[in-house]
Amino acid sequence: MRDRPDGLREDDLRLVLAEGWRIGAARLRYAAVGGGSYHWAVRDGTGRRRFVTADDLDDKAWLGTARPAVMAGLRSALATALALRGDAGLDFVVAPVPGCGGDVVRPAGPRYAVSVFPYLDGPAGRWGEPLPGPERAMLTGMLAALHGSAPPRLARVAAIGLARRADLDAALRDVGRPWRAGPFGEPARGLLAGASGRIRAALATFDQLAGAARASPFVLTHGEPHPGNVMRAGRRLMLIDWDTVGLAPPERDLWMAPGEARRYAGLTGRALDPGLLSFYRLRWALDDICAFAHRLRSAHGRTADAGHAWTALEQTVASLGDSGGA
Repeated sequence: MRDRPDGLREDDLRLVLAEGWRIGAARLRYAAVGGGSYHWAVRDGTGRRRFVTADDLDDKAWLGTARPAVMAGLRSALATALALRGDAGLDFVVAPVPGCGGDVVRPAGPRYAVSVFPYLDGPAGRWGEPLPGPERAMLTGMLAALHGSAPPRLARVAAIGLARRADLDAALRDVGRPWRAGPFGEPARGLLAGASGRIRAALATFDQLAGAARASPFVLTHGEPHPGNVMRAGRRLMLIDWDTVGLAPPERDLWMAPGEARRYAGLTGRALDPGLLSFYRLRWALDDICAFAHRLRSAHGRTADAGHAWTALEQTVASLGDSGGA
């Protein structure tokens, strides 16, 4: 996230870290990375570093619509990651650091939730930039191990449907009237108006394919194992951002690993379904359109994050209908 969180001060963050983890934050450095949470690199008085995340409970629709439900979903996801690393022995999982009393996440006021992670020295990949072949093979091995693990008791089922489907349906019904909630409202309205037929057709295809996804065997999936969530730590790869972890068909992960279907089948004995790969590719695009349309119909300013939402909406709508396999 490029913008700072609205209504969360660094003093609030220091207090949560002190009370929840006994961390005396001598230095906080905001890290404008990632696309779904706010991050800081934190150094305590001894020089020890940690990576701290604040999640906006109003902006994680896949976990729920009300703040208590989102907090419960976030707690379940992070506890699942902790169990995968500790109990299942999946050491590529970057799990949260439990706080006092074992909490993996604590509230910071009514709107935000804070979690703490180990600080990793090493570069992360970038969304849209394919991993080199050896690293792609390593990631496929990691996903095979994850999918073969016994799901922790707290693991949730990942939704098949679109979290903000109702928002997109409302936006498409509203394209005949001006959107005056912010500077990108009218451009977004014009874009969706011109592409409404294509978007509705994609939604119809999505609905037709969703039944096959619901009927497919489920495994424990990461949800977003794209290059931006892969970090290189020495010779190892680490998988970060586990707030999307959930039970789902393996294709939920593997559509993001093009060219790896044969390797995955060799590791797991499980052949991937091309139809489900296409379904999850389409789901990703539609989920993004839902989220960006919601953002730009709502009150916003000319900020870096709003500008990113507009650019990403343009790109996603333009690419809608692209297809391919793993």
